[in-house]
Amino acid sequence: MSKLQGNILYGQSGGPTSVINASAYGVIKEAKKHKEIGQVIAMKHGIKGALNEEFFFIDRQDEETIELLKHTPGSAFGSVRYKLKDFREDDSNYLRLLYIFKKYNIRYFFYNGGNDSMDTCAKIADYMKHIDYDCRIIGIPKTIDNDLPHTDHTPGYGSAAKYISNTMMEICYDMLAYPNGKVTIVEIMGRHAGWLTAAAGIANLSGIGPDLIYFPEIPFSVEKFKENVNQVYQKKKQCLVAVSEGITNKEGIFISSSSGYRDAFGHFQLGGVASKLAGTIASDLGIPSRSVEFSSTQRAAAHLQSLTDVNEAIQVGAYAVEAAIKGKSNMMVTIQRIKNDPYEVGYSLHPLIECANTERGVPRSMINAEANGVTQEFIDYALPLIQGENPPKFKGGIQQFSKLKD
Repeated sequence: MSKLQGNILYGQSGGPTSVINASAYGVIKEAKKHKEIGQVIAMKHGIKGALNEEFFFIDRQDEETIELLKHTPGSAFGSVRYKLKDFREDDSNYLRLLYIFKKYNIRYFFYNGGNDSMDTCAKIADYMKHIDYDCRIIGIPKTIDNDLPHTDHTPGYGSAAKYISNTMMEICYDMLAYPNGKVTIVEIMGRHAGWLTAAAGIANLSGIGPDLIYFPEIPFSVEKFKENVNQVYQKKKQCLVAVSEGITNKEGIFISSSSGYRDAFGHFQLGGVASKLAGTIASDLGIPSRSVEFSSTQRAAAHLQSLTDVNEAIQVGAYAVEAAIKGKSNMMVTIQRIKNDPYEVGYSLHPLIECANTERGVPRSMINAEANGVTQEFIDYALPLIQGENPPKFKGGIQQFSKLKD
């Protein structure tokens, strides 16, 4: 196959993670090794940046800025939630993209995100193939939710799991200060998949962690919840609960006090379930309670990055470039676990269309029989993902992050 000469267009989409910028670092560093690649151009705020012709040019950034990507949380290039219609229904955005691709000689397109981002990537790949424009398109996985299919896990999850497990320990130690404590309910992200909430269970390896964990995969009963909490509280005079924001009752209705707002992909904005349940415990059981919502902290905690997660995030970015150079397209990079002890993974590809708009939940075998905790199978799965530290770069006591130039 003849080598394809041209530039890279890279973008980030969906919710940020503390290591998504490490994947950008992997793309940039690998691109420099290949003569057929001219420039690396990054979209500002994902696909909208391409449509609006708003870019960061990587050759204008200094080396320190690039190196700091490995320590920078959030989406350094800006993210977006923007749903493209199928080009057969409305091709206006695609005609604009084609103009941009030709203007900047884009022959390699990498989109870094989760389920919905793979949908965007797949649609662009479909269009470019339809019009016979030679561009190799690869999805780079990212999501703290860990719910992408066909991959053992996703970059971003390990660091978020590390933050959740360690912060749950800290909360638990704080609770131990008082002989008669409260019921503390911690709300953790996860719309339909409970991987993040399950990570709270890792804290119990220290002997200090949540008493109860509730998952969106299992229908939630408020009455059973009250029984569980009361049993723990009567025994310990305190109770620590981890609950997913996405728990639903048996009818599939969210327990949380949803605002009713939906994003571009039709997802309800969640939040408030911990507060709602804390109020139920106080009013129905007469037990003092409080709620804690981790919110964006669980995806932004760069100071608690897992080194394993950082290194894998870099590798999926680099692997995407390698695969595209070899002629692969319309695929997503996947991580395949080879063994657990010692932990080892490999990298592969899977068709984009099979990765888009599909969510992978926590298997029932990783949730205990009572549906309020995790099993050893989950611990064995998750523990390797949180290993190692990537010490922040401090200056005057302040973390140093990438500051990109326009």
